[in-house]
Amino acid sequence: MNSTFDVTCRRCPRLAAFLDTVHLNEPTYYCRPVPCFGDPKARLLIVGLAPGMHGANRTGRPFTGDHAGILLYATLHKFGIASAAVSTSVDDGLELTDARITNAVKCLPPANKPLPIEIKVCNDFIRAELEQSPEARVILALGTVAHAAVLRAQALAAGAYRFAHAAEHTLPSGRVLLDSYHCSRYNTQTRRLTTVMFEDIIGRACELIRR
Repeated sequence: MNSTFDVTCRRCPRLAAFLDTVHLNEPTYYCRPVPCFGDPKARLLIVGLAPGMHGANRTGRPFTGDHAGILLYATLHKFGIASAAVSTSVDDGLELTDARITNAVKCLPPANKPLPIEIKVCNDFIRAELEQSPEARVILALGTVAHAAVLRAQALAAGAYRFAHAAEHTLPSGRVLLDSYHCSRYNTQTRRLTTVMFEDIIGRACELIRR
């Protein structure tokens, strides 16, 4: 199976059908698999869950135009990784320095909940992205789905690397898998993830890539 990213991918029937329906209702939305964004030679790879309905699924760029991107890009900007603190569209001029952003699932899932088989099918793309990013020293997983997807992509047993906020796992490749709660609206509004907590995570990621 070809694991090269494919903007026309329709391997998951449920996701493909859902995108078709959304596109009928929102004809100006991107409504396709969303590619990586950022520096291909980055030392930091950030992995999220999936495109948001009115965020990446609308704009075609990860975390762009949705609530989860508010904290992410503001924090990346504070640490000099993003050229701007706000990400609104693919043509807003924002650039990343030494970082790349992707998702465990490339297509918008209903209710923002991909099925296990969809996560598994899409894992080919994460595997290819890791192989094509040899300089990536730190992988920041935003949430348990991203954490598990990174491990699966490297054929590592999930039980050996438990997810926990701020956990650090040194992988056999020498890379560090750094965990964080996802910067979703729910997590930030319930204060499961605060601005300070997330800034600490990004700060730690910066320390690790500069070792």
